[in-house]
Amino acid sequence: MAVIGKIRKHSVLLIVVIGVALAAFVLGDLFQGGGGGRPVVNVATIGGDDITIIEFNRKFEQNADATRQQMQNERLSQDDLFRIREQTWNQILQEVIMGKELDKLGLTVTTEELFDQVQGPNPHPAILQNFSNPETGEYDRSMVLNYLQNLDNMQPAAKEQWLVFEKYIKDDRLNTKYNNLITKAYYTPSALARAGWVDRNHKADFDLVAVRFASVNDSLVSITDKDYKSFYDENKHMYERQASRDIEYVVFDILPSADDQRMAQKFAQDLVDEFSTTSNIAGFVNANSDSRYNEAWLSRGEVPVSLEEIMFDAEKGFVYGPYFEDGSYNLARLVDVTTRPDSLKASHVLIAFQGAMRSEQTRSKEEAERIADSLLTVIQRRPAQLTDIAASMSDDGSAAQNSGDLGWFADGQMVPPFNEFVAENNIGTIGKVETDFGFHIIQVTGKTEEKPKIKLALITHEVTPSSQTFQNVFAKASKFATETRSRDQFDEVVERDGLSKRLAPNLTQMTNNIPGIQNPRQIVRWAFDKDTDVDDVSTIFDMEDKYVIAVLTQKWEKGIPALEDMKDQITAQVLNRKKGEYIAEQMKANLDDLNAIAAKFDVTVEQLTQQSFDARTVGSYGMENKLIGTMFGLEVGEVAGPVVGNSATFVAKMTSMNKADEPENFDNIKRDQRNLFSNSVRNNSAFRALEKLTKIEDNRLDFY
Repeated sequence: MAVIGKIRKHSVLLIVVIGVALAAFVLGDLFQGGGGGRPVVNVATIGGDDITIIEFNRKFEQNADATRQQMQNERLSQDDLFRIREQTWNQILQEVIMGKELDKLGLTVTTEELFDQVQGPNPHPAILQNFSNPETGEYDRSMVLNYLQNLDNMQPAAKEQWLVFEKYIKDDRLNTKYNNLITKAYYTPSALARAGWVDRNHKADFDLVAVRFASVNDSLVSITDKDYKSFYDENKHMYERQASRDIEYVVFDILPSADDQRMAQKFAQDLVDEFSTTSNIAGFVNANSDSRYNEAWLSRGEVPVSLEEIMFDAEKGFVYGPYFEDGSYNLARLVDVTTRPDSLKASHVLIAFQGAMRSEQTRSKEEAERIADSLLTVIQRRPAQLTDIAASMSDDGSAAQNSGDLGWFADGQMVPPFNEFVAENNIGTIGKVETDFGFHIIQVTGKTEEKPKIKLALITHEVTPSSQTFQNVFAKASKFATETRSRDQFDEVVERDGLSKRLAPNLTQMTNNIPGIQNPRQIVRWAFDKDTDVDDVSTIFDMEDKYVIAVLTQKWEKGIPALEDMKDQITAQVLNRKKGEYIAEQMKANLDDLNAIAAKFDVTVEQLTQQSFDARTVGSYGMENKLIGTMFGLEVGEVAGPVVGNSATFVAKMTSMNKADEPENFDNIKRDQRNLFSNSVRNNSAFRALEKLTKIEDNRLDFY
């Protein structure tokens, strides 16, 4: 109801939008030329291989279906769908790039190998995990054989699931071969292993004078263009970036007005009389409420706090409301009162049939019922046989582990026919019930003490913006849009009207998150459009519950930015370098006397003890690789410096070198380095290296 209401309220705007879109589509065809044919655009070209949008969407739908099954939810959010598209993209990248590499190396998995991975004496770990005996936890090869023998009798979805599973085993085997090929080729020479051991275990002591850049006033140094260029040329490789955009934007939220509140309250109030007298309660609720009728029995604690005390003391048929809660006007009717247990316990045998929910059976419904009737007769005569029959014949996947015993479950947890049979019958009762899953032979095995429970009928009517509210907000957004043709005008109108301007820096082509905006892809695509220039102001973006107008404030293309674009970003580092050089000049007069340098700059001579070359950090100064490299090039008694580091300028003197006793061999070092390399390979480092070497044309922005 809420969705239909929103569509109605948007109806006028939708007609305009659809008309403009159709016109743009037709005109686009006219200007494309070529007899009206539209060019086929690939979603990507990876290493020369074209990936069509049809192929991409096919894989995307497979991944989306798998996610729906895993989440047990048919409806996925826009964020979920975007995440799955990104997952699909990475999957295709991996398949294409690694496929080329594996073909080049001649790595394959033969039919015999795959058979061995599935049915051999040492099967793949996934087979061990999925085909283990539930009682012993050990792998049971007969379960694999039985599954494969029945594969042709299973539903198409089950067959497809097995093919996906089999492909995973094959791909994982290929990946293992490739990783082994790389890791087994790794070798550490003894000299290199010894150097690593020395770097870690030889310790030195130093006297150190450090003068931090922050102690020098900015006015004592000046930066020239030559300074900027020198720093830029040395460090520009560190600033390579992907294409990005900066935008500023204004949001016009579409919120219910006071009139919308009154209309929603009146809607709920007008339902009270009929709601109080109708005999078709479920139909009335479903026809008038934003939420469907729930016939569950509720105990105290399960009823909304605002209704608990009212309804448990009321008479059957009492109607409460309208009352406002969580953005909706609500009505509540007490449908029924009873006493029921909170928890139930039962065992069952499920006989499914073709077309039943989650069923892989091919038997007809009539055949399933005949089997269920026969089993009912047997179990009623000898109830103890239920566990054996469930373990061997039940179509409930859990029966192999629990022999049909469902244990304790909350009242209302099971599907209604099953739940009501257990709730309404005495312990020990055995009977047959049909549900969406098939026919169940049920034995009631336990109940907790009965407590007061009620059935409630709830009507919720969300307060939503009316068509007039949409038009009023759209008028404000339109006025803003007509007055802001440039960035300067954008800023002027924002200040004049007291609007809130928001910033979204560093948007990439695949950004899917802008603060305060859900699913902002149309804004991102506008920002990256080749016809959108810096200082351009967008049209009005309709974001369902808000209108957004943006201005492009910065464009960064892929690669290393030009020096002029980097100046603001590197000024602090260039200034620190100049300060470091200034300090170094002041130090040079007293390099043979660390105490004199310390006195001159009002600092102390620090003692660094047990410093290793492998440490990479120096005292409280953090990462100072240049200083460490310089210090460990000294002999005892030598002084080094001045060294302009990352946070200070240093002068150091080695006072002692403590060399550790060398081991007989360096096998442990070699093993550690080999393990580090193996872990890196397992973490996909080889693929990432190949990805960098592969020419990739990414056109995803044209499609989503």
